[in-house]
Amino acid sequence: MSHSSVDVGAPTPDPVTILLVEDDEVIRRSVAMALERYGYRVMTAGDGLTGLELFREGMHDLLLLDVMLPELDGIGLCRRIRETSMDPILMMSARGDGLDVVAGLEAGADDYVVKPVDTAVLVARIRSLLRRATFTPAAALTGRPEQAGTRARSGHLDQSDQRALLVFGDLAIDTAGLEVFLAGEPIALAPTELRLLLEFGANPGIVLDRQTLLRNVWDYGWDGDSRVVDLCVQRLRKKIGSERIETVRGFGYKLRR
Repeated sequence: MSHSSVDVGAPTPDPVTILLVEDDEVIRRSVAMALERYGYRVMTAGDGLTGLELFREGMHDLLLLDVMLPELDGIGLCRRIRETSMDPILMMSARGDGLDVVAGLEAGADDYVVKPVDTAVLVARIRSLLRRATFTPAAALTGRPEQAGTRARSGHLDQSDQRALLVFGDLAIDTAGLEVFLAGEPIALAPTELRLLLEFGANPGIVLDRQTLLRNVWDYGWDGDSRVVDLCVQRLRKKIGSERIETVRGFGYKLRR
């Protein structure tokens, strides 16, 4: 595992637990040791089925999955996890382009890194993903009506709810409770999908280019792979309706008012 001179800061102060599923023992140990140096707790598995068993124990905050795994590959494992959980998922691929990346993101992964992975890049991606999963938007700090989420479920919203709710037809986004409702029914979104929808909801009718979305949603301080944006938009469309997010060719995407 390579190391970089990039400063990723002091070890994390929180006891964050990462479930690492990697079949190569050398890589598994190397990655685990590197993450432990930054204060993370690491649980490991050498195949997909063992990884699935450990996932079901629920003793983790983030999953780090290799694509090529015995028993159950990383793509299949990611899909199984997404059947019941919106926990943050970071995929590791031996190839930076091709079907591995696309398949992983389509299966529900939030982001990916390419092996051999640089320690600084891996830690930065993990921290970024954890921030997406635990962030508190500004709206939550200004107070929200106590029953806004309940009224969103029932479809009955009043003007006071607008302090916390963004409403687009039958789509309601509770920016304080971090819940999304379609026709009064709650929708389960992965952390990155929720951040992406909040970014669109804060800028309705405004075209957002991919680099802006990578910076504001994925928290990239460098140029990232725009495919993560395109595939996350694709997943989001399936959940809230394909017509709600418009593609502006050559520019980016916008949420229709």
